[in-house]
Amino acid sequence: MEVQIVCTKLIKPSVPTPPHLRTLKQSPLDQVQNSVKTAVLLYYSADGSTGTDQEVERRRINLLETSLSETLTRFYPLAGRYIKDGNWVDCNDEGVEFFVAKAKGRLSEFLSRRDEMIDQLSHLAGGGFTSSVLSIQISMFDCGGLVMGFRFCHHLFDAFSATSFLTCWATASRQGMDDKIWPTFGMASILPANDLPKMKPMPALIGLDKTVTKRIVFDGAEISALRARAHDPSFPRQPSRVEVVTALIWRALMRVSRAKHGDSLRTSLATHTMNFRPRIVPPLPPWSFGNLVIRAMTRFVAAAESGGFNTEVPVPELKDLVGLLIDSLTKSKETMVGREDVFSTFLRTRNELHEVVEKGEVDVYMFISWCNFPFYEIDFGWGKPVWLSRIPLPFESTSLLDTEDGDGIEAWVCFNKQDMPLFLRDEDILAFTSKEAPAPGVLSRPQFWVTQEDAEHKPRSKI
Repeated sequence: MEVQIVCTKLIKPSVPTPPHLRTLKQSPLDQVQNSVKTAVLLYYSADGSTGTDQEVERRRINLLETSLSETLTRFYPLAGRYIKDGNWVDCNDEGVEFFVAKAKGRLSEFLSRRDEMIDQLSHLAGGGFTSSVLSIQISMFDCGGLVMGFRFCHHLFDAFSATSFLTCWATASRQGMDDKIWPTFGMASILPANDLPKMKPMPALIGLDKTVTKRIVFDGAEISALRARAHDPSFPRQPSRVEVVTALIWRALMRVSRAKHGDSLRTSLATHTMNFRPRIVPPLPPWSFGNLVIRAMTRFVAAAESGGFNTEVPVPELKDLVGLLIDSLTKSKETMVGREDVFSTFLRTRNELHEVVEKGEVDVYMFISWCNFPFYEIDFGWGKPVWLSRIPLPFESTSLLDTEDGDGIEAWVCFNKQDMPLFLRDEDILAFTSKEAPAPGVLSRPQFWVTQEDAEHKPRSKI
């Protein structure tokens, strides 16, 4: 893929940030996030605008720059710089990095070859190694289609915060600023931080050189088939899309682990990021900005004794794992936490997880869900996105994203290079990726390409 940066500038707020807002102290939840910039890519088809290609591109870029500048007056920390040593943001209006690029070819051709492009998607998301809080790259294709790439500093953003900002900016671009979204910053002052447990160090990231990313797409029909396979009348509710896809991938990873450990099944833990905001009492302001997520942990015990593994315990059935996930995730969502206990609850959960990882006796599988966040509703004035993507991550994880119609799920699986072939040869994964007829008792397949369900902010009400 040939992408050339043709313009680089800094976009500042249209109104200077007042002096009393120039320093933003980070909350403990912000401070413990990894230093990786989270990337989001939104893909837009040509909208048939009149005028020459250059005129259309110039109008779009000017509109984006103007509306971004206006939006930054509300989201002023995004135009500042993160000060790592002091755990604060200098809201100095230095500006958001804004890149304009030319991408050779047609967007439709690129999307038809996305299975070959996963490792190159970072070229569409500029600013990966800069000091800015937010970097934006607009890549214009020859056909008039474009890709908008965003890199967010994880010390300031979670998925809820990112979609809040993008929705506000898109509205300003499309019809002008409105009064629907007014972000609230400064969770460090709103939420008490007394008597916090000592933070355990974060496990080291594996690195992109040791991982490989693939993309599996489950369409709506396949989700329905998974639900039917996982059905149990004892369940208190129907399993969600995220729960059945998680269970299928978790089960395949158990088989990978068993093959690596002499046919012994190890105890394992599936973790999910969940939006913390709906659980906090009294409620926070509706557009509270920052990292307010917590990890829900679901455990499958393979041996009676802690730390052991068992050659006699079979890999659990899909419905058994779904049942564990329903119990765990429902309990996490329904357990309310007082403001004074938010940080301590988060840190205890984080420390517990890191302790498990450090001991190495339990397999830990990380799931990150962006399902039901309104990425596909973000319209800057030339229609809604035709695709949403991430870029490969430098650690083992499974990212779950909505498909464009909202009925299916894209699973972006990032695993160790030695483990990925075993995963792709798993019987259920093969059934979902092979064009051949499935074996008896194994589900048929959705599409496959190489390459926080329960966000509570759910304009796309698919479950």
